[in-house]
Amino acid sequence: MAAEGWLQPGMAMVLDMDGVIVHSNPWHTEAWKQYNRRFGMEAAETVAERMYGRRNDEIVRDFFGSDLSAAEIAAHGAAKEQLYREMIGPRLAESLVPGVREFLERHAGLPVGLATNAEPANVDFILDGAGLRPYFREVVDGHQVEKPKPNPEIYLRAAMLLWVRPENCIVFEDSFSGVVAARAAGARIVGVKTTHRELPGADLAIDNFFDPQLEGWLRGQVRQEPRRAR
Repeated sequence: MAAEGWLQPGMAMVLDMDGVIVHSNPWHTEAWKQYNRRFGMEAAETVAERMYGRRNDEIVRDFFGSDLSAAEIAAHGAAKEQLYREMIGPRLAESLVPGVREFLERHAGLPVGLATNAEPANVDFILDGAGLRPYFREVVDGHQVEKPKPNPEIYLRAAMLLWVRPENCIVFEDSFSGVVAARAAGARIVGVKTTHRELPGADLAIDNFFDPQLEGWLRGQVRQEPRRAR
């Protein structure tokens, strides 16, 4: 049996969702392809790179143009996300990143948050559908910040809600923009290699949550105290 999870007092963990909790990016890619075909757009070869690590309003503007109204952007995003949920729903359990449920169970009761560019409806769908919501003290979605990743705002907000300093957060990310955001916030980063095989800027890279390096590395992390002014 795996050892019980441990984290030094005054520290917290913050997980991204897509690509970290659930291996959803292939389903997002396919949903965008199918949705865009309704409008005669065939850009299959670039869909993945245009959507990874971005918030929905940015993706919609990229595909449909920057002159859309806010209502049009919201409508396109909502329709595509409904299609995505219909596609991944029957496969949700098998789409979870290997070991993530066991990892969260080991660390149950510790300060763990979620910070994702994802739509609130998708957050609810994944956390409630997979039965993972009780493991997260705080959840920050893409609508709770003005600037999405790669801006650090979402991770700064998560740290504030968890009552820890950003440099005492351990962030789990799978995207380049997410790593940039976490690094700019001052956090330590575990890169999850579901989307990219290389994640420059990560302090530790794992294939999934069964990686034997993970728990030992976490136990080696110590709280940083604020520097005193001279």
